[in-house]
Amino acid sequence: MRAGWDRITVYLPVILMAFIALGTYWLARNSPTLAPEQTRAKPTHDPDSFMRRFSVKSFDENGRLKSELHGAEGRHYPDTDTFEVDQPRMRTIGPRGEVTIATAKLAVSNADGSEVELVGDAVVTREPFNDGSGHAAPRMEFRGEFLHVYVNSERVTSNKPVELMRGDDRLEGDTLEFDNLTQVLQMKGRVRGQLAPRSTPQP
Repeated sequence: MRAGWDRITVYLPVILMAFIALGTYWLARNSPTLAPEQTRAKPTHDPDSFMRRFSVKSFDENGRLKSELHGAEGRHYPDTDTFEVDQPRMRTIGPRGEVTIATAKLAVSNADGSEVELVGDAVVTREPFNDGSGHAAPRMEFRGEFLHVYVNSERVTSNKPVELMRGDDRLEGDTLEFDNLTQVLQMKGRVRGQLAPRSTPQP
């Protein structure tokens, strides 16, 4: 798939979302309290901290915006040590100026940010841009009801139907397994594809 369909930029926003969620969770857990520590009860699946209508931004060493995350509400659950964000919207700006946007109804990150799940109308879109050599990279979109990202092993999977679009090309499948380290993309089930004709270079 042409240059691996620019694999790493497909799920870079999700990886950044995991680290941002982890950072906000760490701040919430380490905030000082005035009351003395009570005897710890057995954790239940009830949130112990909230953030509502929040926005988190990160900048590079030159002060330029790298990423921003907006959420309607964020919650931490002590029994599973997970962090959830309702209506997440992540925008990242890559080193070559490429803009990538990720949205879903819900994002779920584990404690160390190594796994992130995007649930419900999950869409990752990279806008068209020109790379350093002047090559034009077309708009790319990765869409599904469920996307599971494994940050450390650089994998993204889904057991639900997914759709990949790059420019005028389109691929659909019932499941997805993508490994960035081996650069292998697998789509199973009812797989369909539509590739637009390429113009022949003039001599």
